Amino acid sequence: MSTNPATIDKLKSWLEFYREIGLESLSLNQVGAPLTSYMHQQEGRSVVKETETRTTKETGSLSLFEAELGRDTDDSLEKIREDIGDCQRCKLCSTRTNIVFGSGNPKARLVFVGEAPGADEDAQGLPFVGRAGQLLTRIIESIGLTRQDVYICNVIKCRPPNNRFPEKDEITACYPFIVRQLEVISPKVICCLGAAAAQTILKTKSSVGWIRGRFQDYRGAKLIVTYHPAYLLRNPDAKRVVWEDMKKIKALLSDS
Repeated sequence: MSTNPATIDKLKSWLEFYREIGLESLSLNQVGAPLTSYMHQQEGRSVVKETETRTTKETGSLSLFEAELGRDTDDSLEKIREDIGDCQRCKLCSTRTNIVFGSGNPKARLVFVGEAPGADEDAQGLPFVGRAGQLLTRIIESIGLTRQDVYICNVIKCRPPNNRFPEKDEITACYPFIVRQLEVISPKVICCLGAAAAQTILKTKSSVGWIRGRFQDYRGAKLIVTYHPAYLLRNPDAKRVVWEDMKKIKALLSDS
């Protein structure tokens, strides 16, 4: 599939776990096409109403954003947070309680990127501290790491009202900052949790069910997409598939 350069330019402009998954009785041979197909149909966040066609172009340089932001070699997480300031760049500023920047190891080899803060995150100013966050903690621990070992952040830094899906202008306002965060941390592996993170970072309209489970190159890192913990709370069977994705991450991190 060929891609029109003009189209690319336009796209650049907006940019309990083991127990719960039943690992003791899980037959890995059962996790195949039928389950993937089922979850592909069931995943309900309908930002992906468009045709779910596979994108074959790998993510390239995002120098456009770097030029706009005036990035330099001494960028840091502290400077990025300072640049965000008391952000008024989109309408979410009028409804948020706290900006949720990110937390964890600033030199992490593994970064988790989610969608946006929820109510608990908005109240505390920290990412993934509600029920979905507790499940993410168990997922992290299932591969022998702690939250202090990894870095956790979201594409959107302010909570959308009623936890609705982020809108295009909100993603546009926040996108340069997540790019800078990933650039500064320079992890070995990036794990996108859910559709909003995957579609924003990879610049695709494909669903999680279509693109999850395989590594892609992203600015010197390996990026993998899996289901968001909030989705797992609604669809417990998907935990088995996420566990398969986590094993791939663990193997890649161990191979160095």
